[in-house]
Order: sequence, then structure tokens, then C-alpha cells
Amino acid sequence: MSLFGRLVAAFAFALVVSPLAAQTNWPDKPVKLVVGFTAGSATDVSGRIFAHKFAEMWGQPVVVENVPGNSGAIGTDRVAKAVPDGYTLLWSGNAAITILPSLQKLPFDPLKDLAPISTTLVTSSILMVNNDLPVKSLADLIAYAKANPAKLSYGSPGVGTPQHVAGELLSSLAGIKMEHIPYRGANLTDVMSGVVPVGIQNAGAAMPFVNDGRVRGLAITAQKRAAGAPNLPTVAEQGFPGFEAISWFALMAPAGTPKPILDKIRADALKVLADPEIQKKFLAIGLEVVGSTAEETRAAIVADIPKWEKVIKDANIKVGN
Repeated sequence: MSLFGRLVAAFAFALVVSPLAAQTNWPDKPVKLVVGFTAGSATDVSGRIFAHKFAEMWGQPVVVENVPGNSGAIGTDRVAKAVPDGYTLLWSGNAAITILPSLQKLPFDPLKDLAPISTTLVTSSILMVNNDLPVKSLADLIAYAKANPAKLSYGSPGVGTPQHVAGELLSSLAGIKMEHIPYRGANLTDVMSGVVPVGIQNAGAAMPFVNDGRVRGLAITAQKRAAGAPNLPTVAEQGFPGFEAISWFALMAPAGTPKPILDKIRADALKVLADPEIQKKFLAIGLEVVGSTAEETRAAIVADIPKWEKVIKDANIKVGN
């Protein structure tokens, strides 16, 4: 065999062997966990809990890198284009991979460029109103909206967030119209003061305001009631069976990451989720433990993309809305 032939053969052999070798001692250097939101956000706080526990388990630093912007899409793109060796992971919210694909052209394909590991946590949102608005239930809100067309507006954490599309889905099913007011983050104080009469916000942020009466909670957007607000009925209970609009957090990696590494990360994530003290920390910020398989996470993405695509199309939502 010629020298060139031997080099080609050696290179081909290395391509086969290197990933296998990498799996036997992974991780043998620091791991990066990309979070697509700012430090201090619920996404960041929950991701850092995992990073801390993973570092203890793996004996290597797990460094959180905040790459905020475009509802997590900028950080997601960074991971999608990273080397698939297990040393760059994504702490992902669902907006960037299930909602944004129907709002804008993204530089990554969530189904082709990312490898799901596990959906670890979920949180619902709370539909709430200013205390001076004369409604005490979801039925009252719908009746009020129909009697006062074009009068109601609702605030969400921004265009394309799970809370935004939840409001549009509810409006479509109920046959009402509410103007969407996008905020950069929480809009609780404006609902409390009446600047915007209706708000939809993640449960962790909204529950303290609802529980102490600063705003009036009408419904929760999950299929079941929240542990932190057991007296708050779901939207589904109030005449809209099957209604669900939740936020979830998943561990993901670049597509092509060796399966043994993905399996180890998921197994260790389940150990984190099983810790009673960690569960208390998550519950305190409105997060409930899931721990799905990679296949279940992929199935959720496959189901949610067309679901939100229809809502976005029907409501004519644009990035500038």
C-alpha cells in the first residue's frame, strides 16, 4: 500500500476509534452548559443547579455559559454547531425549538441538529387579572371580552414565548380578541397596577402575587393543577378540554454526540431529579420534575411544532407583533 493509502486508512481508522475512546473516559476535561437566557432567570437558576450537581458527579467543572437572545435561539444555535463530543451541552427551553421555527427562519433545525437527552422540568403559566377588573373566573373573562370587544389586552414575557402563544390559543378557542402586549420578562407589576388588565406569566413568578392577592388568578395552563396553587383550576377544567400550554426545560447536545455519553448524562440527570432537596428547590421556583427519555423529548418537539404553527398562523403573529 502506498504512503498516501496508509495515511487514508489510518485517518479512517481514527474516525472510527476516536469517538469510542472518548466515551471510555468522558468527561476528562471541563464541560460547557449553554443557557440561552440571562443570569438570574428561572432557566439560568435551574440550569446552574444541574451544572453544580454534574460537576460533583463527574469530577470536572461544568461551566454555565449564558448566551441570551431571541428566546434562547442564539444559544441553541451555538450548541447545534458545536463539536459533538459531549463537552458542549444545552440547557434548553421549549420556545426556541417548538415555537420560533414557525415565526422566523432559524440557522438550525431542532430535529436534525440537536440530540435530545431528557426533558427534566416543566412549569405552567398562570392567567391572571387586575383585581379591579370585574371578573372572577375564566368564564367571566370570556364574557367580559365579548361584551367589550377590543378593550382587553394581555401582557406576556415577549413575542413567541409560551405565554404569548397560550394567550392566542385561548383567544382562538374562546372566540375572543385580546391585544397582546409583549414585555421583556415579567409583567406582574403592570397587571397589579392595571397598566395591562390581563397577564400570562410563568407560575414561579406569578404564584406569590396570586397567593397573596396582589392579582387575581383565573387559571393555570397545564393539564393538571400546580402543587404550589392547588385551588387554582386549569383552563381545561373550565370548558377547554385538552388545553395545554406549558414551558419545559430539556438537556440537549449537538446531533452526533455518542449515545453512551448521552445515556450517561440522562442517567445522572435522573439522579439529580430524584434528590428530595433538589426537588424542593425546583418546586420553590414553580418547576415540577419530569425526567423523560430522549425519545419522549423528541416526540414532544415533533408534536408541538405543528401545534404552535397553527396558532401562529391563525393569529397572524409576526416577530414584530
